[in-house]
Amino acid sequence: MSAGDAAAAQASLQEAETNGSPAVSTQRPLSGEKAQRIIDAMRHSVAKRGTTGSTFDHVSREAGVSRGLLHYYFGTKEQLLVEAVRRDCEVRIERLEQQLATARTADDYIDLMAQNLQETIGDDPDFLTLAFELFTLSRRNEEIAAEYAELIRRTREQLAGMLTSAQREGVLHLHADPEAIAEVLFSLADGFALRMLAEPDRDFTSMIEAGITSVRALLTD
Repeated sequence: MSAGDAAAAQASLQEAETNGSPAVSTQRPLSGEKAQRIIDAMRHSVAKRGTTGSTFDHVSREAGVSRGLLHYYFGTKEQLLVEAVRRDCEVRIERLEQQLATARTADDYIDLMAQNLQETIGDDPDFLTLAFELFTLSRRNEEIAAEYAELIRRTREQLAGMLTSAQREGVLHLHADPEAIAEVLFSLADGFALRMLAEPDRDFTSMIEAGITSVRALLTD
């Protein structure tokens, strides 16, 4: 990013803030180590301050980049939030696919999904906070709502594809349309995550077991 680009980005941001409305995101591609620093900084800031309190100033300082660069690549902090959730989802779906590829039985498959959920809640609650913040934001912003819906659609189709492949390989026996089952699985995971984050000291073993029983009815003979 040149000095001229940075200056133009800063001027655009100041104009948007003066007018009381966010600038439209340019959605320029950003990859590599710097992009990951920005994403991580946004995740940590949202977990600590919420979306409203997570300004470009906070994120740029934590990421070690200029505020103008954030505006240049993402336009608004809302678009940065979308990108952070999108990238996290891509990584997690890829990791889940790799894990599920090792399953040889339906029980293996179900246990791996339950393990993946519990690891996410235990090891990376910031991601869940980020996703819930994006949902809340989508209820007030039509542009974000459209992007959130597209993210939901894409992850649903990806999981449905994994379920279809597992059935083709004889690991699962699906009792409903793959996309419908994927929707149920995500709904269970979202609900479990919300409750487990709300009561971190509670023993949720029986809830997880009940969830596994219900999932088994959809995926096995």
